[in-house]
Amino acid sequence: MKKTGWLIVAGAFAALSLHSAQAADKVRLRLNWMYYGSHAGFALGKDKGIYEKYGIDLDIRSGNGSGSAHRLVANGDSTFDYGSCASMVNLAAQGAPLISVAVIDAMGTDGVLVRPDTGVKTLADLAGKTILTTANAGVNTFFPLVMKNAKLADGSVHIVNVAEGALVTGYLQGTGGAVGMLGGLDDKPSEIITAGGQPPVQFAYSDYGINQVGYCIAAKTSTVESNPDLVKRFVAATIESYKLTEANPQAAINAMGDIVGGTMNEDAGKKAALDVLKVTLGVLYSKANTKHELGLNVPGDWADMLDLMKTYNGLKTDKPATDFYTNKFLP
Repeated sequence: MKKTGWLIVAGAFAALSLHSAQAADKVRLRLNWMYYGSHAGFALGKDKGIYEKYGIDLDIRSGNGSGSAHRLVANGDSTFDYGSCASMVNLAAQGAPLISVAVIDAMGTDGVLVRPDTGVKTLADLAGKTILTTANAGVNTFFPLVMKNAKLADGSVHIVNVAEGALVTGYLQGTGGAVGMLGGLDDKPSEIITAGGQPPVQFAYSDYGINQVGYCIAAKTSTVESNPDLVKRFVAATIESYKLTEANPQAAINAMGDIVGGTMNEDAGKKAALDVLKVTLGVLYSKANTKHELGLNVPGDWADMLDLMKTYNGLKTDKPATDFYTNKFLP
């Protein structure tokens, strides 16, 4: 009896182990760009087996801008993405089946970066000048409002689109007579300095009346409806990964270096990535998130952003802000 009982228990454990191995869901996470410091939490979660613990076989892929990343989720190429919330709202308002299931960067870090040798001291000095950006970048969404609030006439700043890989190089070389660029104040200053440039003159969108939610985890609405358990597990794993990153940023950077390799795994690359990550860790919680609940879509922040987009960016939608996000998957 004892032997029989042991065999039954052993068989049960074997079946459970086999079930667990088979149950791992393959999930593709699409980043907004190529790896940079803000993404280190995902890398740490993968490296430390956090996603695996939640039954997720995570495949992290680089992207080509927030708009592109969101579209890849909407068309089923990727399961989730990390991208600009404002960019997601623009697409969802046009019918893209997308919804934010968690927020990572609770406040936006968008800004204008200008070479210090150009003599530009204020945004008003950009009148008649050229700046660079990339076609799918979320940073483009609120630039018209920044111009308006800085009392710059429509069209007074010439915008030139370049490939993401050519953005910093074009900025440094003054491609097309450009004096600056649009970009994240979390990653681009460090990238510019690493490439040999001087610290840029920075104009944060937040200084020009832009209260926006930063970067969210977006999912396809059909995924949320048909596989809520997967969404819940992915969100839980991501929150745990970024909490661990808060506690040990260097470990997250090291994990990302191990995954990416190359210059990202060298001392200079790790230092630059850590500088970026520190900015991201500083915007995990908005002022309205008084309980510091990581991942929370703060209703007031979303309502403010939607009002800005409808008033100044021509967003056409009758949907309330609550249609663009959900907090039901937070742990």
